[in-house]
Amino acid sequence: MRLVQLTIPTGQREAIFDVLDGREVDYVVTDETKSREYTAVVYFPLPDAAVEPVLDELQDAGIDDDAYTVVVDAETVVSRRFQALREEYEENDVGSDRISRQELQAEADDLTPTFPVYVVMTVISAIVATAGLLLDSPAVVVGSMVIAPLIGPALGASVGTVIDDEDLFVESVAYQIIGVIVAIAAAALFALLVRSLNIVPPDLVLSSVGEISERLAPDLLSLAIALGAGVAGVVSIATGTSVALVGVMIAAALIPPAGVAGIALAWGQPTSAIGATVLVLVNLLSVNLAGLLTLWYAGYRPENLFSLGETEQRLRQRIVGLVVIVLVFTVFLSGITYASYEAGNFEQDAREDVETVLSQDRYEDYQLLEFQLVMDDDYPFRNPERVVVTIGGPPGQSAPDLADILHDRINRHADGSVTVEVRYVEVVERDAG
Repeated sequence: MRLVQLTIPTGQREAIFDVLDGREVDYVVTDETKSREYTAVVYFPLPDAAVEPVLDELQDAGIDDDAYTVVVDAETVVSRRFQALREEYEENDVGSDRISRQELQAEADDLTPTFPVYVVMTVISAIVATAGLLLDSPAVVVGSMVIAPLIGPALGASVGTVIDDEDLFVESVAYQIIGVIVAIAAAALFALLVRSLNIVPPDLVLSSVGEISERLAPDLLSLAIALGAGVAGVVSIATGTSVALVGVMIAAALIPPAGVAGIALAWGQPTSAIGATVLVLVNLLSVNLAGLLTLWYAGYRPENLFSLGETEQRLRQRIVGLVVIVLVFTVFLSGITYASYEAGNFEQDAREDVETVLSQDRYEDYQLLEFQLVMDDDYPFRNPERVVVTIGGPPGQSAPDLADILHDRINRHADGSVTVEVRYVEVVERDAG
């Protein structure tokens, strides 16, 4: 619920009272004696869903922005008329639980820090994320998300579009572009410094670090994370609930991939940075797309209804543009997902063939101890490069033709040539006692 404080301009007292009485809103008036421009201040409580229509009606009655309005949280209101007002406006859905358009705009402005603070915090979060990625520490990576100032610009562009605030839209888009560039550049410079000082091994294989490898070759699940973060972010800001945890979710979709892209560049592997960079871009666009759709569904419209048609047209254009770009990136992610699927099928088929060969009577003394598939480093579309088969057998014995047989059987499932390495381990069995 909200408590609204509205200054009453000279000559507008009756117009304001008529609106409030017509809505059956309780109010209190205090006279203003120090100003000739304003004659009084009126205080009245409103349910969240009633703030926007009441303020709009007051504006239609001639109360413009010169009569400043303050909307604050109210913990408790004890009033039968207020309870009736709440039942009239609240319908137990997102549209009725949302804050007013005026509050939404103020919230979006507040979530975006000043430009110097935004850049500094983005650099710090990127550096912390890079350190966590190189240490393969999920806890440190999560910490970098907490300090990332990305939720304001990520949601501000959507808010600016639906309420027809082009200044907010342009500023938010600029912040997002600059944020991505700054994050990747800061991560690359920090990773280059760490590598040159031998804080981490200069010959570190990026694919061997779990926190890094999973973002070098992202799949379609990453898109679901970004869309979910965008919807959750807009719902949290639109309903006036805490956005801190949702901000972490949005940062999770952007900061770690930006850190991985910077690390790949510092390691002199620009092709390896492609997957992470695409992940950053598709996540950023998906957050904006989800925000636009959710805000429009929640019922937000521009203040001036005469601009509604123009705003709807602009909204459709931006949604179509975002959908097209996201679909292009989705095709890219689908290719990575399909390559991973094919590698999984190859591994399963190859393992089954090895087990089938070893099940023959001539190899009854041998058993499969370990099957390992080694992928190449051609990110983001990785392919099987080598298969390592570890076989246990009697001491001093080996099956010379087994390696050739396994090579032929395994390569039947591969699109290209796959190296097959067979290792023999002596297995000695002793009876108990």
